[in-house]
Amino acid sequence: MRLLLAALLGLTLTLGIALPASAECYADYKAKQDDPLRLHYGVAQISDGACGSNGAAKGELKPRLAAGGWTLLNVLSTFGPDGLGERKASAGEYFLRY
Repeated sequence: MRLLLAALLGLTLTLGIALPASAECYADYKAKQDDPLRLHYGVAQISDGACGSNGAAKGELKPRLAAGGWTLLNVLSTFGPDGLGERKASAGEYFLRY
């Protein structure tokens, strides 16, 4: 019985170590509203699956922005947490809002 428990514990630890760590991913984008025309630059957190692909990030951000009355114009880039600091001031109130 102890041998079985030890084997299960070892397997659990091995699988836990083998699983990839969840990475944070972000995208910076441009959006607009019409009548009157308003534009904004923003930064949003996106899922890991959308990281590295502007098209996937666009698919994720488009409905979020639409819910707030905005139309996504384009995704400029996707990046990790190391790129947040340099974009925070430019995004202003739209930093991690959507």
